Amino acid sequence: MAEFDVSAFLQTLTQRAGVYRMFAADDELLYVGKAKNLKNRVSSYFRARGLNSKTVALVSRIDHIEVTVTASEAEALLLEQTLIKQHRPQYNILLKDDKSYPFIHLSEHDYPLLAYRRGKKRRDGRLFGPYPNAGAARDTLNYLQRLFLLRSCEDSYFNHRSRPCLQYEIKRCSAPCVNKISQQDYQQSVRQATLFLQGKSQQLLQELQSQMMAASEALNFEQAAALRDQIELLRQTQEKQFVDSGQGEADAWAIVEWQNVLCIHRLAFRQGRLVASKNYYPDNPAGESNEQLLLDFVSQFYLADHALEGIPRDLILDVGDDDVEALLEALRLHRQAKVYHSRGSRGHNRKWLHMASENARTGAQTKISGHQAALNKLSQVAQLLNLAEPPKRIECFDISHAQGEATYASCVVYGEEGLMKQRYRRFSIKGVVAGDDYAALEQAVTRHLTRLKEQDDLPGLLLIDGGKGQIGRIREVLHTLQLNTLPAFGISKGETRKSGWEFLWEAGATQPIMPDAHHEGFRLLQWVRDEAHRFAITGHRKARAKSRSQSDVDSLAGVGPKRRRELLLHFGSLKNMRSAPREELEKVPGISKKLAEQIFIQLHGE
Repeated sequence: MAEFDVSAFLQTLTQRAGVYRMFAADDELLYVGKAKNLKNRVSSYFRARGLNSKTVALVSRIDHIEVTVTASEAEALLLEQTLIKQHRPQYNILLKDDKSYPFIHLSEHDYPLLAYRRGKKRRDGRLFGPYPNAGAARDTLNYLQRLFLLRSCEDSYFNHRSRPCLQYEIKRCSAPCVNKISQQDYQQSVRQATLFLQGKSQQLLQELQSQMMAASEALNFEQAAALRDQIELLRQTQEKQFVDSGQGEADAWAIVEWQNVLCIHRLAFRQGRLVASKNYYPDNPAGESNEQLLLDFVSQFYLADHALEGIPRDLILDVGDDDVEALLEALRLHRQAKVYHSRGSRGHNRKWLHMASENARTGAQTKISGHQAALNKLSQVAQLLNLAEPPKRIECFDISHAQGEATYASCVVYGEEGLMKQRYRRFSIKGVVAGDDYAALEQAVTRHLTRLKEQDDLPGLLLIDGGKGQIGRIREVLHTLQLNTLPAFGISKGETRKSGWEFLWEAGATQPIMPDAHHEGFRLLQWVRDEAHRFAITGHRKARAKSRSQSDVDSLAGVGPKRRRELLLHFGSLKNMRSAPREELEKVPGISKKLAEQIFIQLHGE
């Protein structure tokens, strides 16, 4: 900072629009910003008074500033978002989404599959969505299966059916796999499901009502009754799935700050229906005003392509027209169509903005209550274990295996915001004698803590699902890694093996802690231990299911999906394939004499 002549730099700075980049002494990019007037905006960082603590912290690290002049403020905004996305400066708000949105996928097939999918990956057929959460997508899929009886099984299952499955028996599928429905009738159901997913429910209702009347006039009362039930279910589904306001394609945004917690809420309306609702909790490292923070966040959200529903026609934000003008122009360039701004002063826009504000306020209050509850529980843990201060993060390890084989370790994390599932980890244990839980635990903890030590990101408390022996082994690990000051405890169920009668073992202690079963800190440790156990078993079951689903046919060298299918169609089973002579293998389409010889050798282990 001493080498940076601020006065000389500001005197030479242009008053045109552009982007400024602030760097630290080691050339680390600290902050990227855009300005309608570069001189005025950059000068504001160096005022003698009126700066908040976060801005002062940023300014104290500035070693030099670089600027890029642009033709307009809209171009500056586009460049700013490109640089933020590319460099991810620590003082800019960084919009991160750790999980892709859920979709409903309609495959491309003579009898299309209707299934739940995550992420907008390139797939055959069509994707409908995104949905605001997995529950909404699965509920919609559940209703669609009841309404239109479309199959939910994968093609590999569908192609090898010889009789209807349970889905047909409970009236969730029309069993196209065994020709219980004609292709024409099935395609009619697909077309109706597509209308529903496109939001054309009124058109679909009218069509079903016409079919019901026609069936009734033809004295086909059984079909008419089935259509009547379908219409009633469709109406119930519409009521549960959508908030309908008639017309409009708009996104409503609101920001609320409640007890130092910032919450931004977005409501997305398409064809007048609420299709997405989500809270965001951005950091404000540069100390921007709430209005500017909201504009920055919305800019990054759309220009970095986080809006899976696309950029709307109307943007509802309670900010001035002059402040949002550059954003609207940038969105016009990005969308190739004009975007309109509303402050939500009347009509549907007013109601939608009010909804967004209420959701943002609720989100902030929920965040605070959850945060405060977690802090209280962590304080109780510190009191129970006589720690110098409450741990900011508890990490708990558990081991799972099947009679000593396929050993996995799990690590779950609880912090000041509750369970931190993005930090959960599973470890596949290798090179350990089957059933040696001590060695498995030692390997997992060593691998994990070595990485965290390098990142200077150690937890406040290490919790082990085990007793005196396990925590003694972990004490040796901590000594080897020079982490003797890291608090570590084991939690074991004791002789009774009953919940609430657990012992807590501190590394190096000769006697356990036997807490009150109703102690809040103790109950938190129990809960975290149970979560680690659940996570370990879930991962182990997935691994076993995967290994069981892979037969010897799948592992045959030189045999791809097409040849594998021909082999199974020709022989019917792996048992028949093993008992067949080499000459019979050569009769299978696509299997040459040389490949038949290789397959025979692999099947018989020669």
